[in-house]
Amino acid sequence: MKIIVCMKQVPASTQVEIDPETGAMKRLGGNTRTNPYDLFALETALQIREKTGGTVTVLTMGPAHAEEMMRDAYTMGADEAVILSDRKFAGSDVLATSYTLAQGIHVLGGADLILCGRQTTDGDTAQVGPAIAEHLGIPHCAWVSEILHVEQDSIEVRQDLASETQVSRVQFPCLITVDKDMCVPRLPSYLLKKATADRPVKILTYEDLPDKDLTRYGLIGSPTSVARMFAPPASDSQVYFEGSAAEKTEKLFAVLTSRKMI
Repeated sequence: MKIIVCMKQVPASTQVEIDPETGAMKRLGGNTRTNPYDLFALETALQIREKTGGTVTVLTMGPAHAEEMMRDAYTMGADEAVILSDRKFAGSDVLATSYTLAQGIHVLGGADLILCGRQTTDGDTAQVGPAIAEHLGIPHCAWVSEILHVEQDSIEVRQDLASETQVSRVQFPCLITVDKDMCVPRLPSYLLKKATADRPVKILTYEDLPDKDLTRYGLIGSPTSVARMFAPPASDSQVYFEGSAAEKTEKLFAVLTSRKMI
């Protein structure tokens, strides 16, 4: 089975820089980490490979320094790593990001199963995975909390959909987005780190993609834009409530309501 896992680097703290002209987050430097949800997707892919055989390829869109994340994936057991990196991809919203990733998947020859984390901790839209599936014209299941069965031609999963739980069976090729806590990501292996030290991380640019329509990529291909983005100011102030549990709950509710937090 051929499996592709889409991954992303996200800020490791709230100390991020914002481009004042585009409103987009600057991703060329700073402290980053692998999006936590994507680690669950990678672990799920590795467990499926252990049962069915095949390969696991990790794919990301981002600057060249994303190679560090790709090498971390190697130490967990990924077989191949690919970065989509080009200035033409900068400033992409959900639509442009998902389209670029779908184009990258075309270059890789497609996959039987594509896995994504449920969402990213910087954007929190939970839309990129399903959008990739729509661009590729394949079925998808979002918010998957458990893999029930993997057959030769299909996969059966359990989805937690807010107020409902749904069991779905989809034919390959398909895409699923993985929720947290469905598995425990394995620790990086020192032996794998040594074994994969010379394994290349492939770089794909705009010129490698089959669709050369510039209006589908980056800031130009993004119909949505961020008006303003900022890190919330840190505060050391604290509020204490006195009284019974019911009284304190009522006071907390009143404060949150007055500040329009709920």
